[in-house]
Amino acid sequence: MSNVSWTDPARAEVLHHWLQGLDPALGLRADTLRPASEDASTRRYLRLDAAQGPLVLMDAPPASNDLRPFLQVGEQLRQAGLHAPQVLASSTELGFMLLEDLGDTPYLQALLQAEPKEADRLMRAAIGALVQWQSRADASSLPAYDEAFVRRELQIFVDWCVQKEHGRQWSEQQQAWWEMSCKALVRNMLDQPMVAMHRDYMVRNLMVCEPLPGILDFQDMVRGPTCYDIASLLRDAFISWDEERELDWAIRYWEQARRAGIPIGDDFGEVWRRIEWCGLQRHLKILGIFCRLKHRDGKPRYAEDLPRLFAYAIKVSTRYVELSPLTHLLQDLRGSLVQDGFSLR
Repeated sequence: MSNVSWTDPARAEVLHHWLQGLDPALGLRADTLRPASEDASTRRYLRLDAAQGPLVLMDAPPASNDLRPFLQVGEQLRQAGLHAPQVLASSTELGFMLLEDLGDTPYLQALLQAEPKEADRLMRAAIGALVQWQSRADASSLPAYDEAFVRRELQIFVDWCVQKEHGRQWSEQQQAWWEMSCKALVRNMLDQPMVAMHRDYMVRNLMVCEPLPGILDFQDMVRGPTCYDIASLLRDAFISWDEERELDWAIRYWEQARRAGIPIGDDFGEVWRRIEWCGLQRHLKILGIFCRLKHRDGKPRYAEDLPRLFAYAIKVSTRYVELSPLTHLLQDLRGSLVQDGFSLR
């Protein structure tokens, strides 16, 4: 395991003993263990060779991770006919999981290089999978994405983007604007029909594999608003589309959802507003998360996408009169983006 760095050598030993105790028929080669990918949490993914080809090992220290939701939701996804990775072995106590390898081509990588026709094929597959999940999944046992949940996420923006990144302390008037904005965004969430919601249905969590797409990082699923996941997909934190393509894909989602019996509503204009407002709340949260990754976790590369997220947020807040208080707050933080007409790329 010399190709993998460990901040805690004792954890490397625990992993070594765990691998030794697994079914010999797997033909695991611990000496081939190597990095696969990391995410913004304390989880990371390693790859190792086995008798039937490469497998993926999730390293999720139990002090900050609970593998049980991953196991439970993954099984639900597979029962719904979707491509979540098969679990070959797991230890919730130790925080290790051996998984089917869905390859090393995330949607993000493929889309950045794809011609329009191929990008459309990939996005339509992702939309089809989302509709399939929303129409088949029983969301009743999932945690509720309620007002307290939404407000906790919005507070991340205040704590880490407004105060830590920009050094702002809002005045009484600005606090009132923020509360008005929060009330509008919460109302948008709670007024929608609730379905099983991934919470991070973005192209970094979708894999190019067969069947398409492979779905990752679903352990934080909740019962939430219908339009949240399609907003996550269309207005991604790492890649942007022109609005004509966003609308085309949104309409396809809306039409498929109605045919599948999802209570999405018959007025696409209202659905599009809901998508935009869900995306806005999400982008505010991610602005806070990316600033937190920069300042607290020593991962400054995420801050490179802050301008994209500000542009998304400003685009939506200036489009709806109910969100004009938020525009004042965003302009104070990133006034040049409004004045100079910063455009999404």
